[in-house]
Amino acid sequence: MGNRFGRLRNAVSKRGRIVPSARPDFATHEGRSIKPLRITDLAADLGLSADDVEPRGWYQGKLALGLERALESRPRGKYVGVTAISPTPLGEGKTVTAIGLAMGLCRLGQRAVATLRQPSLGPVFGMKGGGAGGGNARLLPTEEINLHFTGDLHAVTSAHNLLAAMLDNHLGRRLAPTLEPTSVSWRRVIDLNDKGLARIVTGAGDDPRVPRRETGFDLTAASEVMAILALATGLDDLERRLARIVVGRDESGRPIQARDIGCVGAMTALLRDALRPNLVQTCEQTPALVHAGPFGNIAHGNSSVLADLAALRLADFVVTESGFGADCGAEKLFDIKCRTSGLVPDVMVLVCTVRALKYQSGRFAIGPGRAPPELFEEDDAALQDGRENLAGHLDILRKFGVPVVAAINRFPADTERELTAVRRMALDAGAAEVAVSDAFARGGAGAEQLAAAVVAAAALPNRFQTLYPDELPYEEKLDRVAREIYGADGADIAPLARRQLESYQADGFTDLPVCIAKTQYSFSHDPKRLGRPRGFRLPIREARLAAGAGFVYALAGDISTMPGLPASPAALRIGVDEDGAIYGIR
Repeated sequence: MGNRFGRLRNAVSKRGRIVPSARPDFATHEGRSIKPLRITDLAADLGLSADDVEPRGWYQGKLALGLERALESRPRGKYVGVTAISPTPLGEGKTVTAIGLAMGLCRLGQRAVATLRQPSLGPVFGMKGGGAGGGNARLLPTEEINLHFTGDLHAVTSAHNLLAAMLDNHLGRRLAPTLEPTSVSWRRVIDLNDKGLARIVTGAGDDPRVPRRETGFDLTAASEVMAILALATGLDDLERRLARIVVGRDESGRPIQARDIGCVGAMTALLRDALRPNLVQTCEQTPALVHAGPFGNIAHGNSSVLADLAALRLADFVVTESGFGADCGAEKLFDIKCRTSGLVPDVMVLVCTVRALKYQSGRFAIGPGRAPPELFEEDDAALQDGRENLAGHLDILRKFGVPVVAAINRFPADTERELTAVRRMALDAGAAEVAVSDAFARGGAGAEQLAAAVVAAAALPNRFQTLYPDELPYEEKLDRVAREIYGADGADIAPLARRQLESYQADGFTDLPVCIAKTQYSFSHDPKRLGRPRGFRLPIREARLAAGAGFVYALAGDISTMPGLPASPAALRIGVDEDGAIYGIR
């Protein structure tokens, strides 16, 4: 593999500015201009041949189908999960920390690969912004990863909507098996935040072949097809999972699946290349796999099983990231992704920030891209008031038996007193190790302390366990997650949701894990309940079956599967300059 994993290549350009779409681009890193490695060189550093990686441009590549099986003779590396405390609308740098940690491990002489989700265009143009990291801890090529990339999200959108179109055709032509029109549950998807499409009526006009019915759009990242792509263990498994998708019921109440509509082969064809993980690099020329992008509060929120399986045979350490906080993506990593893949995390990293802990005190109002200046001033009382949120997330992770490292993502306004206070809080709450990460400002060098803590924690005893057994009834699973993970007094399941859960079990869809869709901003279903709320019950208003993905997901509170745009969308600040370079993606 050579020695590039353990050091930063200092390739400095002496040329003028180069247009990314025309010639190789250069990324600023720690004050220097760094030329990315060609994808063929990056693959060679991983010990992969030209047959193992198909270049998609200079700096992107697709792994060969089935590569994870071809690598099984290699030893398996350590599996590191990255999650966070409850985020603020400003973002707390979880992706930056994951990328920085992978780079820091490489600087320590370890072979490390980051496996991350592909950003959705919804957040890129909406409130959250891009998902390729930032500062001196980001992925390259940044703009391509945040935009069309290798076309995987478009493939998911097309496969999902093909089933929707075939379903309407099946209904309109009254094909067998006969569908009950009011039972159809399969909506359409689009990879943009477009609230106007959340509820629509299709079939306007007089064409008898087009049934008029109420439906709507979800975000592509919330699609069951996206969840399937991330959980599939191979092409055959992908096709089997697509076939199991439930789209509605017949007149007798029997579930109708995608296999009954007859387009599973075509959906698989659309998704064949999308199933292959994408190889890119960090700004320190270390490898990363970016693949699949299910939402962390709506879907299971983790990157693909196939990327992890391949990376674990290519590296000493694999750093993967779960969406939002430990109550969202990390719980779903353990209870959904780990059940599917058989993988067990060796270490979990919990990202926290001084400003997020102050925000959890409830003393500050934060909006997308804005915060009061007082938030960035030293305030020990606010910091102490927010400590229960940190303790709550540490408690969640420790329930699963995995060693936990707390990573304090440093911001410029943080003082040494505040950092020391957060370190003490994390240790008191049960973290095995605590380290400050300064990856945004200093790249891998700023994450070496964190990397050393992760290496140390990986040697600790691991008593991993899932939260509940497969055979537990759905209502009890939901109640256990509500109590054990969110700190609720239990789950209140609405009559509609109860009937839905009973019907799934009667149809034979038993023993599936549950995926609760709720706000990411609070342990509860209410985004305004900060800190570590107590004395509440979790309202489950609706349950939906994702038979292909292999879970039942429940909607808690006012969560929406089609987010809207903020008052000042990120799209207002994105453009292309006179040289053809894209700007404004953050």
